[in-house]
Amino acid sequence: MKKHLYEEVGLTYEEYKMIIDILGREPNELELNLFGVMWSEHCGYKNSKALLKQLPTKGEHILQGPGENAGIVDIGDGYAVCFKVESHNHPSAVEPYEGAATGVGGIIRDIFTMGARPIALLDSLKFGKLEDSRTKYLFEGVVSGIAGYGNCVGIPTVGGETTFDPIYKNNILINVMCVGIMKKDKIFKGVAQGVGNSVFYVGHTTGRDGMGGATFASADLTQESEEKRSAVQVGDPFMEKLLLEACLELFQTDAVVGIQDMGAAGLTSSTCETAARAGTGIEIDVALVPKREEGMNPIEVMLSESQERMLVIVKKEKEEEVYKIFEKWGLHAVKIGRVTDDGMLRILDNGNVVAEVPAKALAHAPAYVRKTKEPEIVKISQQFDIYSLPQPQDLNEAILKMISNPNLASKEYIYRQYDYMVRTDTVIRLGHDASLLRVKGTKKGIAVTIDSNGRYCYLNPYEGVQLVLAESYRNIVAVGAKPLAITDGLNFGNPLYPEIYYQFVKTIEGLKVACEYFGTPVTGGNVSFYNQSEEGAIYPTPVIGMVGVIEDVGKAVDISFKEEGDVIAIIGKTLDDIGASEYLSFYHGVVSGRVPKLDLKRHRETCDKVLECINQGLFKSVHDISDGGFIIALLESAFRGKKGAAIKVNTSLREDFYLFSETPGRFLVTFKEENLPKIREILNGIELEIVGEVTDKFEILGQINDKKLKLDLNEVERIYQEAIPCVLKN
Repeated sequence: MKKHLYEEVGLTYEEYKMIIDILGREPNELELNLFGVMWSEHCGYKNSKALLKQLPTKGEHILQGPGENAGIVDIGDGYAVCFKVESHNHPSAVEPYEGAATGVGGIIRDIFTMGARPIALLDSLKFGKLEDSRTKYLFEGVVSGIAGYGNCVGIPTVGGETTFDPIYKNNILINVMCVGIMKKDKIFKGVAQGVGNSVFYVGHTTGRDGMGGATFASADLTQESEEKRSAVQVGDPFMEKLLLEACLELFQTDAVVGIQDMGAAGLTSSTCETAARAGTGIEIDVALVPKREEGMNPIEVMLSESQERMLVIVKKEKEEEVYKIFEKWGLHAVKIGRVTDDGMLRILDNGNVVAEVPAKALAHAPAYVRKTKEPEIVKISQQFDIYSLPQPQDLNEAILKMISNPNLASKEYIYRQYDYMVRTDTVIRLGHDASLLRVKGTKKGIAVTIDSNGRYCYLNPYEGVQLVLAESYRNIVAVGAKPLAITDGLNFGNPLYPEIYYQFVKTIEGLKVACEYFGTPVTGGNVSFYNQSEEGAIYPTPVIGMVGVIEDVGKAVDISFKEEGDVIAIIGKTLDDIGASEYLSFYHGVVSGRVPKLDLKRHRETCDKVLECINQGLFKSVHDISDGGFIIALLESAFRGKKGAAIKVNTSLREDFYLFSETPGRFLVTFKEENLPKIREILNGIELEIVGEVTDKFEILGQINDKKLKLDLNEVERIYQEAIPCVLKN
């Protein structure tokens, strides 16, 4: 049975009736396509925006919160940091190289659109089991796409995470974060202000690539999705570099009134959103748009998601400056319309009106709150008895098996493909808790991290997202920086399923409470629904990107062991938090159990005191203890410092639980023994457990209770480094 046109563009009958009421008439085909793309989940956030309003978005450091292309925080001395995370999940699942590459390109444009120079990229990547042949293809394509685009533009990829789990086999998640630096008094926004001002199209030409991309990203992935490769954009990083430099040069003039990236929905979103924010209208003629394909009709021009394009609102007396700058950089700069006072988006084709709709109605999709139902797994997992698990006969063998887990093993195979030192500002690079970037001309540093844990959120979305936020917080603190704010990428299945919507609701509730407690407001982000195939939905996977500031990069610390004889200690109490852990999942093959218990007050207090110790120069190294527990943190610090450790622990816990527990709020630290009294004084009641000392011999030697530990770190590091390359080769 043939679908109605409104169904073909992704609208319901009720929404179609709303459009008729708004217009007072039947929409024509172009107008219906405009509403279809802007009222899609990808652009309209219709199943999420009612709940997103609950999140805290204000704070002493916030200069720009949600509603613009990216968020901005004040870091002092006249400087600000601009940052945001976006997903490119569906395109990357169909065309991994271009999907990932254009995801990078899009988030870079979001940053420099605000007036900031992009200085860093981070990514959070989720794939199926690496042994799967299609997963290998997707993995290699995505990593190459991120490297190919970021390296060419000259922006370092300084951090990230990569997780492998069968749940992501058919729905990989590609979340990319970009960070920029700017002067706080030079912020540009996406507003079409000033009636009569000129509307300029700048950058690359418009083609048919990316057609229907926003609608494509607003439905479940099916076998037919493979046929929708035209919905995946094609990127040109060299063109992006030119566009970046041209826009930053343009910002040095006073010609710009507003500017907006042509991202999802292309010309449609950029025109109606800038007009809606300003309470104005826009009139453009699609015949004037530079095209790279013959015979493109108005629907194709308005819906194209061709990359490296911007919409700029220019003071009408300053047009020549725009032409001059973009001609210098070899880019198109074409006046395609003007700002009006009637609130309408009016589209002309060679002077003839072909569409006329209220900009605000187009930009503001209807909002829905769906039914919820608690998934059975939430209650079932609470009842799982972790003490029913068999104990490993040999702890050393268990450790070797765990370090071969691709989720815990070295990601160097991935990040060595990225240029992480370009611009020479990377102080602490990939492989540590957070990356640290120098602010040129100052002593300041910007700490950045990106984290997630879908398994935690699957078993308990409310507490799971708080654990993810807490890990990001610890990562920033671990390098000596003060956490400031977050951006979030919220990845879920189909919101029309009550169990999926329950996960989303509880995630928002949990995130709200934790953000308020930690003092880290949300500056913006992304919601990606419909990460679901015929085989089911992904785990609910909120991704948290966090930024922090350190006043003096000379005081920063990293994870690496430094000198023989340094004391090794754990800050924070270790509990039997094996539920939902990597140990339970990878070693025992069980996804269940109670998620680690997070005490928000205790966690904040611990982090504040660790930060004070770092500021006073008392620690040689600091490492957050998270995935894989204490032993993984110990090995990573040893690998980084090319040192060993002598360990002696007496514990009431099962030895395997002590090694692999993921109790939050803990740090592995090293320090000179003479600093111990001062450290205890600052910690003042926070647990400090001395577990051993750093040695020059590259081995772990010691015992936990009566169980011996003896690990040749040359062999362990070989397994750690080769885990991912070995699977790919086989």
